[in-house]
Amino acid sequence: MSDETSTPAGPQPEPLRFFGTTWVEHDGGYTGRRIGVAVGSLAAAVASCFVLRFAYQGLAIADVGTPVTVMVVVMFAVCSALAFGHTSGAFSKRPDPDRQASLRGLLTIGFVGSLLAYFVRSLSEAPGEKLHREEYEAARARYTRRTTRRTGNPAKKPR
Repeated sequence: MSDETSTPAGPQPEPLRFFGTTWVEHDGGYTGRRIGVAVGSLAAAVASCFVLRFAYQGLAIADVGTPVTVMVVVMFAVCSALAFGHTSGAFSKRPDPDRQASLRGLLTIGFVGSLLAYFVRSLSEAPGEKLHREEYEAARARYTRRTTRRTGNPAKKPR
Protein backbone atom coordinates (compact mmCIF):
# COMPACT_ATOMS: atom_id res chain seq x y z
CA MET A 1 0.00 0.00 0.00
CA SER A 2 2.26 2.82 -1.24
CA ASP A 3 1.11 6.39 -1.35
CA GLU A 4 2.17 8.25 -4.50
CA THR A 5 2.32 11.62 -2.72
CA SER A 6 4.65 10.49 0.07
CA THR A 7 8.38 10.67 -0.70
CA PRO A 8 9.58 10.96 -4.28
CA ALA A 9 12.17 8.47 -5.47
CA GLY A 10 15.77 9.54 -5.60
CA PRO A 11 17.92 11.80 -3.45
CA GLN A 12 16.21 14.05 -0.93
CA PRO A 13 17.24 17.64 -0.15
CA GLU A 14 19.23 18.17 3.03
CA PRO A 15 17.41 20.43 5.50
CA LEU A 16 19.00 23.74 6.47
CA ARG A 17 18.94 25.15 9.99
CA PHE A 18 15.85 27.36 10.47
CA PHE A 19 14.65 26.57 6.93
CA GLY A 20 14.14 22.82 6.74
CA THR A 21 13.63 21.98 3.07
CA THR A 22 11.72 25.17 2.20
CA TRP A 23 14.83 26.39 0.36
CA VAL A 24 14.18 23.94 -2.51
CA GLU A 25 11.00 25.60 -3.82
CA HIS A 26 11.12 28.80 -1.71
CA ASP A 27 7.78 27.85 -0.17
CA GLY A 28 6.45 27.30 3.35
CA GLY A 29 7.28 30.75 4.67
CA TYR A 30 10.78 30.88 3.18
CA THR A 31 10.80 34.68 2.84
CA GLY A 32 9.54 35.19 6.37
CA ARG A 33 12.16 32.79 7.69
CA ARG A 34 14.90 34.66 5.83
CA ILE A 35 13.73 37.95 7.30
CA GLY A 36 13.56 36.36 10.75
CA VAL A 37 17.06 34.91 10.44
CA ALA A 38 18.47 38.24 9.23
CA VAL A 39 16.84 40.21 12.05
CA GLY A 40 17.69 37.58 14.64
CA SER A 41 21.34 37.27 13.71
CA LEU A 42 21.77 41.05 13.58
CA ALA A 43 20.05 41.44 16.96
CA ALA A 44 22.26 38.72 18.44
CA ALA A 45 25.37 40.45 17.03
CA VAL A 46 24.31 43.80 18.52
CA ALA A 47 23.56 42.18 21.89
CA SER A 48 26.95 40.45 21.76
CA CYS A 49 28.67 43.76 21.15
CA PHE A 50 26.97 45.16 24.26
CA VAL A 51 28.26 42.19 26.26
CA LEU A 52 31.77 42.81 24.91
CA ARG A 53 31.41 46.47 25.82
CA PHE A 54 30.65 45.47 29.41
CA ALA A 55 33.73 43.26 29.39
CA TYR A 56 35.79 46.20 28.13
CA GLN A 57 34.38 48.40 30.89
CA GLY A 58 35.28 45.68 33.39
CA LEU A 59 38.87 45.82 32.17
CA ALA A 60 38.85 49.59 32.53
CA ILE A 61 37.45 49.37 36.07
CA ALA A 62 40.02 46.70 37.00
CA ASP A 63 42.73 49.06 35.73
CA VAL A 64 44.69 46.23 34.09
CA GLY A 65 46.65 48.65 31.95
CA THR A 66 46.60 49.79 28.37
CA PRO A 67 48.61 46.87 26.86
CA VAL A 68 46.21 44.24 28.20
CA THR A 69 43.14 46.22 27.13
CA VAL A 70 44.52 46.76 23.63
CA MET A 71 45.48 43.09 23.37
CA VAL A 72 41.95 41.96 24.33
CA VAL A 73 40.30 44.37 21.88
CA VAL A 74 42.65 43.32 19.05
CA MET A 75 42.10 39.65 19.88
CA PHE A 76 38.30 39.99 19.60
CA ALA A 77 38.60 42.06 16.41
CA VAL A 78 40.97 39.62 14.70
CA CYS A 79 39.03 36.54 15.81
CA SER A 80 35.77 38.12 14.64
CA ALA A 81 37.26 38.93 11.24
CA LEU A 82 38.64 35.39 10.86
CA ALA A 83 35.33 33.88 12.02
CA PHE A 84 33.45 36.03 9.49
CA GLY A 85 35.69 34.80 6.67
CA HIS A 86 35.52 31.18 7.75
CA THR A 87 31.75 31.20 8.25
CA SER A 88 31.04 32.92 4.94
CA GLY A 89 33.39 30.47 3.20
CA ALA A 90 31.58 27.54 4.78
CA PHE A 91 28.39 28.66 3.01
CA SER A 92 29.95 28.03 -0.41
CA LYS A 93 31.98 24.84 0.21
CA ARG A 94 31.98 22.12 2.83
CA PRO A 95 34.60 22.82 5.51
CA ASP A 96 37.18 20.19 6.41
CA PRO A 97 36.06 18.58 9.71
CA ASP A 98 39.61 18.46 11.11
CA ARG A 99 40.21 22.13 10.33
CA GLN A 100 36.79 22.96 11.74
CA ALA A 101 37.69 21.21 15.01
CA SER A 102 41.01 23.03 15.25
CA LEU A 103 39.33 26.41 14.68
CA ARG A 104 36.59 25.84 17.25
CA GLY A 105 38.22 28.11 19.86
CA LEU A 106 38.84 30.90 17.36
CA LEU A 107 35.27 30.69 16.11
CA THR A 108 33.99 30.80 19.69
CA ILE A 109 35.96 33.95 20.47
CA GLY A 110 34.96 35.53 17.14
CA PHE A 111 31.26 34.72 17.51
CA VAL A 112 30.30 38.27 16.48
CA GLY A 113 31.92 37.71 13.08
CA SER A 114 30.01 34.46 12.61
CA LEU A 115 26.73 36.18 13.47
CA LEU A 116 27.47 38.98 11.02
CA ALA A 117 28.33 36.48 8.27
CA TYR A 118 25.01 34.76 8.90
CA PHE A 119 23.24 38.14 8.67
CA VAL A 120 24.97 39.16 5.43
CA ARG A 121 24.27 35.82 3.75
CA SER A 122 20.62 35.79 4.83
CA LEU A 123 20.08 39.05 2.94
CA SER A 124 20.52 37.24 -0.38
CA GLU A 125 19.61 33.60 0.36
CA ALA A 126 19.26 31.07 3.13
CA PRO A 127 22.76 30.59 4.58
CA GLY A 128 24.19 27.54 2.83
CA GLU A 129 21.43 27.37 0.21
CA LYS A 130 23.74 27.70 -2.80
CA LEU A 131 25.99 24.85 -1.64
CA HIS A 132 23.05 22.58 -0.80
CA ARG A 133 21.31 23.40 -4.09
CA GLU A 134 24.42 22.51 -6.12
CA GLU A 135 24.85 19.23 -4.23
CA TYR A 136 21.14 18.38 -4.51
CA GLU A 137 20.98 19.11 -8.25
CA ALA A 138 24.14 17.07 -8.88
CA ALA A 139 22.67 14.16 -6.91
CA ARG A 140 19.39 14.42 -8.86
CA ALA A 141 21.31 14.44 -12.16
CA ARG A 142 23.33 11.36 -11.12
CA TYR A 143 20.12 9.60 -10.07
CA THR A 144 18.42 10.46 -13.36
CA ARG A 145 21.40 9.17 -15.38
CA ARG A 146 21.45 5.93 -13.39
CA THR A 147 17.73 5.26 -13.68
CA THR A 148 17.16 6.32 -17.29
CA ARG A 149 16.75 3.21 -19.40
CA ARG A 150 18.25 2.76 -22.82
CA THR A 151 15.93 2.13 -25.73
CA GLY A 152 16.78 -0.34 -28.42
CA ASN A 153 19.66 -2.72 -28.91
CA PRO A 154 22.99 -0.92 -29.28
CA ALA A 155 24.34 -3.80 -31.36
CA LYS A 156 21.76 -3.09 -34.10
CA LYS A 157 22.72 0.57 -34.30
CA PRO A 158 23.43 1.62 -37.92
CA ARG A 159 27.01 2.59 -38.66
